[in-house]
Amino acid sequence: MSPRLPLQRYVDGVRAGDRAVLARAITLVESTRPDDEALALALIDALQPFAGGARRVGISGAPGVGKSSFIEALGTRLSARGHALAVLAVDPSSARAGGSILGDKTRMAELARDPRAFIRPSPAGRSLGGVARHTRETITLCEAAGFDVVIVETVGVGQSEVVVAGMVDTFVLLLQPGGGDELQGIKRGIMELADVLIVTKADGPSAVAAALAAREYAAALQLVPPRRPGWSPPVLTCSAHSGAGLDAAWAAIARHGDALAADGQRADARGEQQVTAMWGAIEAGLIAAFRRDPSVAAAIAAIEPRVLQGRLSPERAAQQLVRQYVGARPPAGTGRDDPT
Repeated sequence: MSPRLPLQRYVDGVRAGDRAVLARAITLVESTRPDDEALALALIDALQPFAGGARRVGISGAPGVGKSSFIEALGTRLSARGHALAVLAVDPSSARAGGSILGDKTRMAELARDPRAFIRPSPAGRSLGGVARHTRETITLCEAAGFDVVIVETVGVGQSEVVVAGMVDTFVLLLQPGGGDELQGIKRGIMELADVLIVTKADGPSAVAAALAAREYAAALQLVPPRRPGWSPPVLTCSAHSGAGLDAAWAAIARHGDALAADGQRADARGEQQVTAMWGAIEAGLIAAFRRDPSVAAAIAAIEPRVLQGRLSPERAAQQLVRQYVGARPPAGTGRDDPT
């Protein structure tokens, strides 16, 4: 990791749109080093007043649906129209090193060279659903840097869709032109999260299949309650290769965001997202403190082998470790917890 900069240097660089400083600021908030946490928190506090002005869009879909191709084609068009686009691509992580396996230059080579676009691949690590733990803070940094469109691309597995849907304004679900077979494999929950559904690869021999699939998905949506009052998710088709349908896709995304902003739903949703983020940070902080506690570390060394050998259930082990941690804390109003 590069040497840390003074706080004001980070703030001024991000506000000026300096890509190098922005990248270093994101690295700072993603750091797991305890000595970086205080500086990262101070940076977010300083930039929070300058954030919030971007369209926040989540893009998800099964592997192979063409998420990166769609984002690159759409992003190139948005850039040509004067938008400044930030793409936060949460990558699968190396099981050994924990780093990103994929990268912006291999997945979105053209967009990566665009001076109005900024792409940041982040390792998913062990965070819930493959979503990088500090994606919310990264959104704040990108908005403070002047990006008016922020796209969060999920790895498309597990609970990542749920987490990303909880940090964006508009959640877009990309679907294959497979029609009925794929429809059987889609969980109702993911369709309930979607604000816009788009069937990809609608070109050449697949164009007819894509149109048929869109009709089937639209029919299936009749059985799914809408995510937002007053909004019926449209089902569209597009081709990242030919560009067909991309303008309609962005128009639907923008229309949804404008509708949320007009009736106050966006402000309410973002407020709820902030509270959810607070509780997420509390949980992460408690787990980190739990792991750092010397008495807990000693207890883990004794208990973990018993769990491994099947001599102690995971539930009982967890109970004992939690009791060890709680028991090591001074009672409220005494010792170091005493505010007097």
